[in-house]
Amino acid sequence: MASNRAFKVADRIREIVADLLESRVKDPRLGFVTLTDVRVTGDLQQASIFYTVLGDENEQASTAAALSSASSMIRREVGHLLGLRITPTIEFIRDGLQESASAMNDLMAQARARDEELAALRKGAKPVSEDPYKNPTSSNQ
Repeated sequence: MASNRAFKVADRIREIVADLLESRVKDPRLGFVTLTDVRVTGDLQQASIFYTVLGDENEQASTAAALSSASSMIRREVGHLLGLRITPTIEFIRDGLQESASAMNDLMAQARARDEELAALRKGAKPVSEDPYKNPTSSNQ
């Protein structure tokens, strides 16, 4: 489990990287990026930065390339602004939150459609026979 210090460092890294992407990274390949999460290891040596990009596959690929090329500058600035003894290595990971959320919405729509089909089939349904527990036969007595 990560310590409270790791959570604070991760939050600070998120702020620093967001500011750097907005003000210092001037790469035209960089699209509309949203940082969704930053996770730092317990020893503060590795930081994984999760992001989403608004756009199609080409824009996502070009943004990944822009982030990869700017990672050394971002790491240097993070190290300078954090003042830690060891600057964490930075890894940018595209967050699959959008895809998993849309897949979950599709599954929920399929489940609703099947429930509606089942409800339509139940409307006109009649029991096959009487319930033997309500009307016991003479052999059970």
